[in-house]
Amino acid sequence: MGGVVSPVLANLFMHYAFDGWMQREFPRIPFERYVDDVVVHCATERQARLVQDVITRRLAGLGLEVHPTKTRIVYCKDDDRRGSQEHESFDFLGYTFRPRLSKSKHGKHFVNFSPAVSRPAKQAMGKAIRSWHLPRRSDKTLDDLAAMFNPIIRGWINYYGRFYRSGLYPLLRHINWGLVRWAMRKFKGLRGHKHRAQRWLVGVARRQPDLFAHWRLVRPDGWTMGAR
Repeated sequence: MGGVVSPVLANLFMHYAFDGWMQREFPRIPFERYVDDVVVHCATERQARLVQDVITRRLAGLGLEVHPTKTRIVYCKDDDRRGSQEHESFDFLGYTFRPRLSKSKHGKHFVNFSPAVSRPAKQAMGKAIRSWHLPRRSDKTLDDLAAMFNPIIRGWINYYGRFYRSGLYPLLRHINWGLVRWAMRKFKGLRGHKHRAQRWLVGVARRQPDLFAHWRLVRPDGWTMGAR
């Protein structure tokens, strides 16, 4: 019971300790909080330092402290803010926010401060894919594998693919190569023939393009559908 209730109580406490207090003390400064991770949006460095100091004292008064290394002021560099600061990126909810080259609907390139899947999130997804041991599941059919892993793949795409989905492409290619190796162990005629197994998988994808959730983005032949 304690393991279930404690996060709820902690969240309720943070709502009192931080959310409500911020809305009273700094009603014009927007912020986001997830559990104990918080992003506060300030207009200037001076304002950011003031708010950081006040928040630190507020939490200290409640027996809490800000994280010594994660807490920092980040300069959101883009085409309108072209200076340089020590910190120009941060991670939040599995995304890394940093300056990125973007393309407008008119085809013009510009620098935008925007999110994409973070390295720790990609490492976690890569570890999950390796744990599937796709090549060893020769007792399963391709339909079985799709049924087993599509919910996970679809969830990754829906969440991390909202911004710069190309950051997911290497992981999705890794799944395809796992399926190629699965085919090499599944079918005697494909054993030891990687390219032949890949051509076989490409043929399956052409006949059943929706079999795997990621084939709409990265096909077994390596082609990707769009850059973003």
